[in-house]
Amino acid sequence: MVEEVLRCLRPVPGEVAVDCTLGGGGHAEAILERLQPGGRLLGLDVDPLELPRTEARLRAAGFGPDTFVARQGNFADLVQVLAAEGLAAADLAIADLGVASMQADSPDRGFSYKQAGPLDMRMNPSAGETAAQLLARMSEEQLAAMLTEHADEPHACLIAGLLKEKPLDTTHALERSVRTGLGAAMPQLPKADVKMSVRRTFQALRIAVNDEFGALDALLGALPWCLAPGGRLVILTFHSGEDRRVKKAFQAGHRAGMYAEIAAEVVRSTKEETFSNRRASAAKLRWAVKAPADAASQRTPYARA
Repeated sequence: MVEEVLRCLRPVPGEVAVDCTLGGGGHAEAILERLQPGGRLLGLDVDPLELPRTEARLRAAGFGPDTFVARQGNFADLVQVLAAEGLAAADLAIADLGVASMQADSPDRGFSYKQAGPLDMRMNPSAGETAAQLLARMSEEQLAAMLTEHADEPHACLIAGLLKEKPLDTTHALERSVRTGLGAAMPQLPKADVKMSVRRTFQALRIAVNDEFGALDALLGALPWCLAPGGRLVILTFHSGEDRRVKKAFQAGHRAGMYAEIAAEVVRSTKEETFSNRRASAAKLRWAVKAPADAASQRTPYARA
């Protein structure tokens, strides 16, 4: 959704942008091109493995240290990161939530069951507990609550029991446990529904391992204070739990006068992009505009997406 992001952020030369989830750098590169001359972008990512590769790619694209800075860290600490860079606020901010394509496609990271790999799922492989360790530590009741809260899983209690039947330490073992267990317990359940439950189980575990909702709540609370007056913000979400949080935070900020405008409806990817990239079909984009310094006498020039 690069074009949709650009339409909502409206970057212009000389502005300061922050990409809270640098990932592969696709959004950052498109934004950087429009910030020149005179603009700069701070790219933040929690993944210490992918960050150097993305930084090298953007350097090769011609963006030197004077225009692009990459920092490893969690976007929950955005206020501190900006302060460390000597930035009082940003004119533009973007957060593209969820797991990045290069993480999902790497078997060693354990995010997907499409290929065999260790049940890890950590965005930062050098910190915290793995998904396998989390499964071993949590009780059946805790797992059921996690599956409900993080993925709206309708068979949470049943799946929680399956996850505690034996130790699970690979992606294929987890997928097989949920798939065969649901099939045996609910033979009338369509295969498509079983597959969806498997996907939701992986999603819920990933969110729990990385405390994604906690980090998102911290980011949403900090963003109004990290944007300059009139600053534009875009957040891309990929499931209902994320989108609910973003929607409620934007609405609360609008009521409080922190945001001059917010998205009335989500922005979706085009049919062409959805057809060529199935992951885009789940994406929901919401935008917000920080209130001007003198909201009573100024009117934001924001063009609705």
